[in-house]
Amino acid sequence: MKIKLFTVLAVAGIFGAMQVQAVRSQVVSMPAKAPVAHGQVGSAFSQAPVEHVSTLLSRHDFMYAGEAKDRNIYIVRGGKIAWSFSDPAGNGEISDAVMLSNGNILYTHQFGIALVTPDKNVIWTYDAPAGTEVHTAIPIGKDHVLYIQNGDFPVVRVVNMTTNATEKEFKLKTRLPASTHGQFRHARLTAQGTLLVAHMDLNKVVEYDTDGNELWSFPADRPWGVTPLANGNVLITDSKGVREITRRGDTAWGWTPADAPGYTFANLQQAWRLPNGNTVINNWVNEWDADPASLVGTVQAVEVNPAMQVLWTLKAWAEPANLGPATTLQFLDGPAAEDVHFGDFK
Repeated sequence: MKIKLFTVLAVAGIFGAMQVQAVRSQVVSMPAKAPVAHGQVGSAFSQAPVEHVSTLLSRHDFMYAGEAKDRNIYIVRGGKIAWSFSDPAGNGEISDAVMLSNGNILYTHQFGIALVTPDKNVIWTYDAPAGTEVHTAIPIGKDHVLYIQNGDFPVVRVVNMTTNATEKEFKLKTRLPASTHGQFRHARLTAQGTLLVAHMDLNKVVEYDTDGNELWSFPADRPWGVTPLANGNVLITDSKGVREITRRGDTAWGWTPADAPGYTFANLQQAWRLPNGNTVINNWVNEWDADPASLVGTVQAVEVNPAMQVLWTLKAWAEPANLGPATTLQFLDGPAAEDVHFGDFK
């Protein structure tokens, strides 16, 4: 069952002196702003729309994949599709994908995980047992993968892809054990070697150590995506919008679809903070419910600056660059995706 369209709501937030300091500590400085009233996170940052919004596919080089009827992955360089991979024999939908520094791509397809080379050879797979699903996976070095398996007894698992041995495992809590599909979508590792998990059915984001101990949590409305930031804050994407949360629980920055009038958003899934301080937010469209003709012209992603002005929109629905629905992007000017650690796993 697919996640339904969400109702646009304002994101609540209270900004105090501590938050102002947190905002100043970001890579780029925020524009001067008035105090934020409760329930008006976006309004304090919003400014007039940018006159000329870029639609150039060449603005970024990136890897792209989405939950769709076809399981396709694309690499876009210089405004053109430089590489693509299709999995017509598989089943499910691509919920997560990441390219390693050697060009291999690790991806989840709901009912398992696969590792494919630039030559399009699948060199490692994991098939999820009946009644379970896998929607997120993280490479750790060249040999290990961390993934979450949804099911009656959802687990975090670290597997050695060379030996196929499970080297770490702990259980996760869930509100509806029988509702496998709606439990988890994304998890990410922090620079401290801890794991941030978006608990969709528990309505919160939780940080865990390698033994499964809860270190930190923050409430969210069906959170889909979670991204640790270089400044120590956490970027959370849920049904209401995107928020940058400090470890104290303050909102350092927030965006909702209402901050981008003129654009229609169906389902926000993930957000990425770019090195220049801008934020890219995806917009997933449900192919199972929508008329294919209605997808043309819909934004797949937007890039906004700290003042929440839209600077770039991704609308690649036609050949020669028909990318399909958007779930995950990886911008290729970042560090090696596998250069992370989970406790002692490196």
